[in-house]
Amino acid sequence: MMTRRALALLFALCLLGGSVFIAGCQARATRGGPGTANPDLDRAAMSTTLDRDDITYLVDDYLSRLEASAFWQQDIKADDQRPIVAIWPIRNSTTQHIDDQMLTLLSSIETALVNTNEVRVVDRSSQEQLAREIGIQHGSDFDPSSAQRLGRQLGAQYFFTGKITSVDERLNKQRRVQYSLFLQVLEVETGLIRFQNEVTRSKALTR
Repeated sequence: MMTRRALALLFALCLLGGSVFIAGCQARATRGGPGTANPDLDRAAMSTTLDRDDITYLVDDYLSRLEASAFWQQDIKADDQRPIVAIWPIRNSTTQHIDDQMLTLLSSIETALVNTNEVRVVDRSSQEQLAREIGIQHGSDFDPSSAQRLGRQLGAQYFFTGKITSVDERLNKQRRVQYSLFLQVLEVETGLIRFQNEVTRSKALTR
């Protein structure tokens, strides 16, 4: 039979061993990105949902096609006054819960347009406030009559609008989600589509 002292010593050793085990299993924070020891940390996919790298790709691809279009070259760049544009909320038509990613997407589109230095972009918060003041449901699906009314109040000549969709497929232990970002540029006064394009990105999960 073990003495009380032996039992106490055994109990202490068990506690110490458990603490070491737990400490060894704890996650460690890692810094990544340009200027760090892990510059490609953000490139690795951690799920099938959209991440920052996906959003950057979608926006960059769309913008490059937009700037190469006849609309941009002949109507935007030729206008010395730099046309005023506004961004209507992009509709999430996917089966994914990506509200945070949608906000990042809108901000990225806004930033990309501002940085062209060829258009003037209406601040989204100001746009939302004005929409509330004149009784327009700004967060709903794009409505041409409401957009025209809001566009005139903002002095905007064009609206950027669109949606993001997804196709979710599963086979055995694999899952693939194909995202499509569909954006178009509408002329406020006429409602005419001046440019539209679709950009795609796929994510997969394999077990």
